[in-house]
Amino acid sequence: MKKTSTRLADGRELIYYDLRDDTVRDAVDRRPLERTHTTSEVRRDELLGDAVAVASHRQGRTYHPPADECPLCPTQGDRLSEIPDSSYDVVVFENRFPSLAGDSGRCEVVCFTSDHDASFADLTVEQARLVLDAWTDRTSELSHLPAVEQVFCFENRGAEIGVTLGHPHGQIYAYPFTTPRTALMLRSLAAHKEATGGDNLFDAVLERELAGERVVLEGEHWAAFVPYAAHWPYEVHLYPKRRVPDLLALDEAARTEFPQVYLELLRRFDRIFGEGEPPTPYIAAWHQAPFGALEDFEGVTRDDFALHLELFTVRRTSGKLKFLAGSESGMSVFINDVPPERAAERLREVASS
Repeated sequence: MKKTSTRLADGRELIYYDLRDDTVRDAVDRRPLERTHTTSEVRRDELLGDAVAVASHRQGRTYHPPADECPLCPTQGDRLSEIPDSSYDVVVFENRFPSLAGDSGRCEVVCFTSDHDASFADLTVEQARLVLDAWTDRTSELSHLPAVEQVFCFENRGAEIGVTLGHPHGQIYAYPFTTPRTALMLRSLAAHKEATGGDNLFDAVLERELAGERVVLEGEHWAAFVPYAAHWPYEVHLYPKRRVPDLLALDEAARTEFPQVYLELLRRFDRIFGEGEPPTPYIAAWHQAPFGALEDFEGVTRDDFALHLELFTVRRTSGKLKFLAGSESGMSVFINDVPPERAAERLREVASS
């Protein structure tokens, strides 16, 4: 992998990740852009103990442009985009309309391929590995920023999720705090460790799932299963079999196997609802240990956390979506229409031939 860092016309950083070491990236952003100014602010909710990012400047972000005006495609002639070069393998750049910025953290866009009509599932094994390497590199770099406590790599796919740009891409949020969902995991981890005299809850969950009926697929280094208490109609958790706290700690064997396993999972997701159905909308979310102090979670260290990816769709059946209505939105109590065992069975049925 070759990494080349440059600057866009408004001062934002852009990084090319290339498969070939001899690739030259010297294209200049020719757009007449002014310096980026954001109004991102993090406010804490005193009752719930969580945080809300207030970012009014995002109201003006690009919204469903036609394909020939996509800002994530490479620049071609006089059609200028966020990527100055005429081609790329993987590229990462600071979001022009970030939810978090400055002392409130940082937001980046990750373009998986220059092919506008592709999806992550269409990538080759080599391309998917390059994305993994880019996620890892950005996790390392962002973790050293003074304001950052947690790095979150994720992909939103599909208009049903709220995606406003059709080009295959994901995002990275670098939060100035430990996110509420991670804090819940850490509290459960601490309670289990105390109750069992030191056992690890992530290890116990993975061991139980691998012995049960909800395994979707399993490799030598990775395992994917539908969790016992899945929140979403079709939800899969992907774990490395050797517990590590973050992407940085994956060994070479796990990195090599990941693309095959993950691409197979994504391709199965597109077959859940049968032939002729539109691509399955999904969210793919990496959960990594925070880089900040963990003194609020007594007895827990970063090494106790287990890196894993959670992949889920908001589609519950053909033509119908799972909406977060009264119970989910008002009380954070999910109601799942698809039994996890049936979801796992379906994801095994649609395995590649």
